[in-house]
Amino acid sequence: MVRVFYEPPPYGPRTNLNKTSWGVRGGGLVGVKNLEILSKMNQSVVMTGFVAGALVIAVTAQLTIFRYDLPFSMEPQYQAAQRAYMRYHNMNPIFGISSKKNRATDPE
Repeated sequence: MVRVFYEPPPYGPRTNLNKTSWGVRGGGLVGVKNLEILSKMNQSVVMTGFVAGALVIAVTAQLTIFRYDLPFSMEPQYQAAQRAYMRYHNMNPIFGISSKKNRATDPE
């Protein structure tokens, strides 16, 4: 019978023998200790936190985008001038904003 001696990995269970957690040396922005803690945590907790953080970033980005006014090309005066230009030059298509139906509703 052969006797086998087990020595745990240097950074604890569920870690690599010669690297820190996630293969990062020095830990980057979060540090080695925090990466080791994250690597040993339950995956559903880590993913839930990641998804929640991404959702907060997305909502914040949307709120900053909605504060701006619409572009000048969506103003009613600009669109009326664009329709008049299209009618003057007989631009195709005949349907849509150049159609007879829209000409009748245009206040000009």
